[in-house]
Amino acid sequence: MSVRLYFDVQVRRAVADGLRLRGVDVLRAQEDGAGELEDPELLNRAGELGRLLFTQDKDLLREGAKRQRAGEHFAGIIFAHQRYVNLIKCITDLEIIAKDSEPDEWIGRVEHLPL
Repeated sequence: MSVRLYFDVQVRRAVADGLRLRGVDVLRAQEDGAGELEDPELLNRAGELGRLLFTQDKDLLREGAKRQRAGEHFAGIIFAHQRYVNLIKCITDLEIIAKDSEPDEWIGRVEHLPL
């Protein structure tokens, strides 16, 4: 089973479009009606849907670290800083994650792009 991705509202639509052209399952928070959720609820929503959360919001890094310290279960977070990862590299790295890993590998993890 491939990894399905969930994008927060900070991520440009072009990333989702590029991944979809490569056959990656992406759901944006805006498409899910979750564009107004606070960070903890957004991370919960990704987990409810069995999706790995991709974000460019540093606040979600803090939420992930908080849950790791508390030993709380969450589906995982991938973070890319907007200034340090270009569009093509971001799409390529996320495609690798989606196609070459399993959802269980990401539980409770917080990782940064580029790979």
